[in-house]
Amino acid sequence: MNIRTATEADLTAITAIYNEVIANSTATFDTEPRTDEGQREWFAAHGPEFPILVAERDGAVMGWASLTQWSRRPAYRGTVESSFYVQAEHRAQGVGRALKEALIAEARRLGFHTLLARVAEGSDESLHLNESLGFERIGTMKQVGRKFGRWLDVHVMQLMLD
Repeated sequence: MNIRTATEADLTAITAIYNEVIANSTATFDTEPRTDEGQREWFAAHGPEFPILVAERDGAVMGWASLTQWSRRPAYRGTVESSFYVQAEHRAQGVGRALKEALIAEARRLGFHTLLARVAEGSDESLHLNESLGFERIGTMKQVGRKFGRWLDVHVMQLMLD
């Protein structure tokens, strides 16, 4: 498996992975599939300070991860949010862990102070993965999202990078 910075050529695979998660999972609270145009805008909003990574094998993208600005307010400049998504047939094979480890390394390299993760209720694998990499649960937002006909909690997790 190779982890590398995503290019615009990866957007079709990134979008397909994300749209599958939107349709079948509470790992994201998006409810409508992403369009090619919307994904191009999302990609352009990241850039070197907020990288997008992909995990690939034999040239095929198996998953992706990103660092996203936590808030536009200047005082939050040292804080970023991490996200990762893995293609259904490649889950539970270490792809998510490899992406998350690479994302943590990127956040440190870029000089960020705090890395956050939001994990939806029922995503026990994601909770375990984040905790195994040093993230701590710092709170639970009760019933903040509604998907698949039910209200869901979101756990907020934090890793201090310094």
